[in-house]
Amino acid sequence: MGLAAEFKQFAMKGNVVDLAVGVVIGGAFGKIVSSLVDNIIMPAVGKAVGGVNFDHLALSIGMEPDGKTPVLLKYGAFIQSIVDFLIIAGVIFLALKGINSLKRPPPPAAGEAPPPPPRQEVLLEEIRDLLAKR
Repeated sequence: MGLAAEFKQFAMKGNVVDLAVGVVIGGAFGKIVSSLVDNIIMPAVGKAVGGVNFDHLALSIGMEPDGKTPVLLKYGAFIQSIVDFLIIAGVIFLALKGINSLKRPPPPAAGEAPPPPPRQEVLLEEIRDLLAKR
């Protein structure tokens, strides 16, 4: 089998196609969540903590060699990335929890009694008990 045929067989497996679809949807989902965090959540959090804009939070640690541009540690962007991650992780957790609850079989009803044993088993138990008494 040639290299092209092996690659075609590999690429057409269901897992590879599912993975590709998951990556594309995950990328789009990441953009949606980033927009949610950047445009809705972080402005509200900034307003709640006194009008802080997290995009501009940075710590100057010196100057570039040209002496005109400061070197910044942009911890506000880092905080925003953490919030992005927490929201994505929470949504994925809830989605997986919902999917898993659909997969589980329903729990057995609490009031149901097990079915009675067959007639042969009842008779054999009676014979065993009679023999044990002798």
